Amino acid sequence: MKAILITLSSILFLTSCSTETVLPTPIPTPTPIHVEEAMYYPTIGSSVWETKSIQTLGWNQSAVQPLLDYLALKNSKSFIILVNGRIVMENYFNSHNAAANWYWASAGKTLTSTVTGIAQQEGLLNINNKVSQYIGSGWTSAPLAKENLITCKNLLSMSSGLDDSTDAVDPASLIYTADAGTRWAYYNVYVKLQDVVASASGQTWSSYFNTKLRDKIGMNGDWIQSGNNSVYWSSTRSMARFGLLMLNKGKWNSDQILNETYFNEATNTSQTINQAYGYLWWLNGKSSFHLPQSQLQFYGSIIPNGANDMFMALGKNDQKIYVIPSKKMVVIRMGDAADTSNLALSDFDNILWQKINALYQ
Repeated sequence: MKAILITLSSILFLTSCSTETVLPTPIPTPTPIHVEEAMYYPTIGSSVWETKSIQTLGWNQSAVQPLLDYLALKNSKSFIILVNGRIVMENYFNSHNAAANWYWASAGKTLTSTVTGIAQQEGLLNINNKVSQYIGSGWTSAPLAKENLITCKNLLSMSSGLDDSTDAVDPASLIYTADAGTRWAYYNVYVKLQDVVASASGQTWSSYFNTKLRDKIGMNGDWIQSGNNSVYWSSTRSMARFGLLMLNKGKWNSDQILNETYFNEATNTSQTINQAYGYLWWLNGKSSFHLPQSQLQFYGSIIPNGANDMFMALGKNDQKIYVIPSKKMVVIRMGDAADTSNLALSDFDNILWQKINALYQ
């Protein structure tokens, strides 16, 4: 009997072991992988341009109409916002349209800066060399020793030391005021860089510009001489294409059109006097700035409502390219003067950015 009980106990023990529930090893929930949206570049030679909606971005739809009302009120012709290269807003006002060209005014200075950089990377010039090395002596009325102090970089940074009371660029009008590099003054002498590039390349300025920049990113437009000024005219989308190139540090798709070293120099402080100026680019978020036709120093950011990392092409009567790397954003505005005629900056910039900020804050 005892043996039977031991046997039964063994059977029950083995049975209980064999029927024990074994729970499966839990499979961990995978951590979501954030896939960053690829930068978009519109096809060269095509009018197709990808869009992205306000809703997809999670922006505030109710802020759109106040922004458009303000743009219309302030004599705008066109307005574009790009995010990651895609059009988020594109609007035209006052009978303007996508096919119509408009002038860049001094916003086009940044085109000259960019093409000067391209010529340097091709070994045609060096911005640290004196201007007269490329266009000959006597291009100013300054004493030769003073003229020889003026480098291409001085023209890029508005620090030539020449008199800024006129837009004329004939030798008699280019008068010595201070040694190059010791005085910042915003005026038209930068245009001599176009002569430098033409001489160094053996081509006309327009031909070199078209081949090396315009056609490579699918812009339209032409340089038109207006008095003392060489002014670029194009469609608003062409201005946006250039802004997109600069958002991507001189790169268009896989083509590095402007090298990143020069790009970084161009979009950072270029001299010790005006912190808010690069190579013909305006820089936001600096501790102080100078304005056109003034030797006064102002403290704070040029556009307080704008992002600190924003750099800008600013032209007469409020032609604007704003590039905001932290938001992967480009903003374009073309039109007549928002209020009164101005060279580059006005109160319009700060109020406009208050309206733009309302879209996503």
